[in-house]
Amino acid sequence: STILPGAQLISYLVISLVVYLIGTSILQHPQDVSVITPYVNYVLTMLFAILLVGMAVMQISRGNVSLRRIQEIMDTQPDVVFNEKAPEDALGGSIEFDDVSFTYPDGQQPVLKHISFAVAPGQMVGIVGATGSGKSTLAQLIARLYDPTTGKIKIGGSDLRQVNEKALRKTVSYVLQKAILFSGTIADNLRQGKKDATSYELERAAQMAQASEFIQRYDETFDHEVEERSANLSGGQKQRLSIARGIIAGSPILILDDSTSALDAESEKLVQEALEKQLPDTTTIMIAEKIVSVMHADKILVLDNGRLVAEGTHEELLKTSPVYQEIYKTQKAKERKEEL
Repeated sequence: STILPGAQLISYLVISLVVYLIGTSILQHPQDVSVITPYVNYVLTMLFAILLVGMAVMQISRGNVSLRRIQEIMDTQPDVVFNEKAPEDALGGSIEFDDVSFTYPDGQQPVLKHISFAVAPGQMVGIVGATGSGKSTLAQLIARLYDPTTGKIKIGGSDLRQVNEKALRKTVSYVLQKAILFSGTIADNLRQGKKDATSYELERAAQMAQASEFIQRYDETFDHEVEERSANLSGGQKQRLSIARGIIAGSPILILDDSTSALDAESEKLVQEALEKQLPDTTTIMIAEKIVSVMHADKILVLDNGRLVAEGTHEELLKTSPVYQEIYKTQKAKERKEEL
């Protein structure tokens, strides 16, 4: 930070010294006036070369810092390690949590506490609970973005710590609440779920996600350009494309992490019906704030403060779970208030 201003200061001091020395002898040697400008230029040329050396030293110093940081990243060992010797074939659609607890690396308190449940292949499972109850964390453990602190998670009967990474990515499709799309065409974004997807597969996934409704309005249809950060799409359109991208992969397990929150009630219902009818063999995990989004699921898991406090169908939980009853009554009251 001192090289550039220091070099400039030296340059101005040298120029001042040259002008001063020639100025003091100008009466005795008038012809020296003509050498001031070339002499100053020579001095500046020499000082500029020194300045370039200083700037090079500065860049080298910055480069060394960057190299050390890059080396730290390259030397970092990932916390989640896969078994690369395991088969790369997709796993089954069953899910089993066996006394699973989880605490984030920098956290003090466990986010999930002694969670145990089982999901059969092809079931639609809803997960509800208050904000901060651990719903999204549970979904992230299924996709193995983290490993549980204690307990075991099995997919297709295999412990997640023993599976191949490619096999797990083929097995689980994860659709986030915040839809992330990239610049390019709609087809490019959908093919991130399946690189070799055909036009028929694109159309089928778009119809199931209720995205065909607005895609067909574009003259280019699936070749319509998505701007950077998908600025030319609404929130609901982004979520529909994100759901279609998850569907097109054809994974045995599909996780929807509150990914229909920006859809209207009718569109959300149509998406759920399409998933139930057209993907009967796919295990679907639906995380939702609204009970109406999961009330038709085969099984509903109720989380409260990181614990699994109840599980069952909508009708069963209305009779047996105080936490579920409270959430249901609160949401019903809110709906009535909005209607009034």
